[in-house]
Amino acid sequence: MNIELHNITVRELFDGYVNSDSEGVRGYHGKLDIRPAFQREFVYKEKQEHAVIDSIMRGRPINVMYWIRSGEDSFELLDGQQRTLSICRFLDRKTAYEGLYFHSFTPDEAEKILGYNLMIYICEGSVDEILEWFDVINTRGEQLNKQEQLNAALTGKWLTDAKRRFSRRNCDAYKLAKEYMKGDPSRQDYLETVIKWIAERDGMRGIGAVKEYMSLHQHDDNANELWLYFQAVINWVRLLFPETTRQMKGIEWGKFYNKYHDRHYDTAAFPQRIAELTEDDDVTRLSGIYEYLIDGEERHLHIRKFGIKIKRIVYKRQEGICPVCGGHFELSEMEADHIIPWSAGGHTVADNCQMLCKNCNRRKSDS
Repeated sequence: MNIELHNITVRELFDGYVNSDSEGVRGYHGKLDIRPAFQREFVYKEKQEHAVIDSIMRGRPINVMYWIRSGEDSFELLDGQQRTLSICRFLDRKTAYEGLYFHSFTPDEAEKILGYNLMIYICEGSVDEILEWFDVINTRGEQLNKQEQLNAALTGKWLTDAKRRFSRRNCDAYKLAKEYMKGDPSRQDYLETVIKWIAERDGMRGIGAVKEYMSLHQHDDNANELWLYFQAVINWVRLLFPETTRQMKGIEWGKFYNKYHDRHYDTAAFPQRIAELTEDDDVTRLSGIYEYLIDGEERHLHIRKFGIKIKRIVYKRQEGICPVCGGHFELSEMEADHIIPWSAGGHTVADNCQMLCKNCNRRKSDS
């Protein structure tokens, strides 16, 4: 990876500054993507923004920033976006310093700001080199998460279009699925989630799946496939569960859609079944109700286990004898088991408990 140090004045940085909600933010004679449409929005708090301008006013150094050379005469911000936006917002009179906007400063004060030298490292390298460099420099301020790092390293038309749909406050994805999704779109939570889902659908798994999918589609003209897939997932969920609850937020809907969207369900019976399961004291994970209704696996419900008090009562009642093999065991060598399974209407109470030796209980579970 090639890295070169440059001194660039605030005046040069702000020259050609444009801030557009749809097209992003540009500066440095229009050559620098300060916040492309695919990058996160401004997240600095007032105190942090003030500290950047205060450092410049006092002639103190601010942290070095990093750009990526994206073309012969074009650049993208790798690290330092929030500091850069703080400077440009101040010069653009969107924020004040000590109660004064930039146009109210004396010529000498204004020149002091405009002539301030910023230390910029301009980097060139492969995607993997850029991501590795992020791990080195991403240790201060408002850190970029992994998805934001991937966005910076895998830019292109596909990502620009994907971010338009998934990565802004009140974006299309948020409007469509806010009852079903957790996280903040502007911090890339929606985008990362849906890419994980579609990557799994396409056979990509593991920690590198998102990067693999993004790399495969980096140079596509648009992200229509991703958007249509996401709509299909959410519309499928809405057909199954039209009544939303807070327990539905954050379920891995795409993963269930990938496996079960062709299965037939008696959705008319779901509301009553949801009510019954919600009232069932043995169900300890309410969000698992929806997963259970989709794939029928009880593990989603975290069915209440027998407590030590019930185990002792039943162990004493059985006199330590396993009713399956007839052997005598210590309490620590036995496990509690539902006589009538929960799925058949049994409950987690002493009258429905039997203590089996570990071998018998495991054979029973495997059968």
